[in-house]
Amino acid sequence: MSIQIYGIPNCGTCKKALKWLQDHGVEYDFINTKEYPPTYEMIQSWVKSLGALPMRNTSGQSYRALGEMRKSWSDEQWAEAFANDAMLLKRPIFVNNGTAVLIGFKDKEEVVREKLGI
Repeated sequence: MSIQIYGIPNCGTCKKALKWLQDHGVEYDFINTKEYPPTYEMIQSWVKSLGALPMRNTSGQSYRALGEMRKSWSDEQWAEAFANDAMLLKRPIFVNNGTAVLIGFKDKEEVVREKLGI
């Protein structure tokens, strides 16, 4: 199994997700998006899998700084914005065998298990 978690180390939701994975014996690779931002191509595939709407980190300063124009953006425009500023991405992003399968960590345990294939 090849689960990658994209996020930032000081994110509370990322910490919660990583602890859950450790507690359940799930192996993963954590990728710090501040140090290693995802490529535009990766983001495009994530948007294709999950859509741009759930990927938006609407609570961050980067999101608010975009202004009202963000409300009419296409998925392609969001992919470009995510690639230019990884802080616009909701965290964590779970990628299983190259495919984005889950964003955030609020789903019930059985949903998380199903989406991660564990």
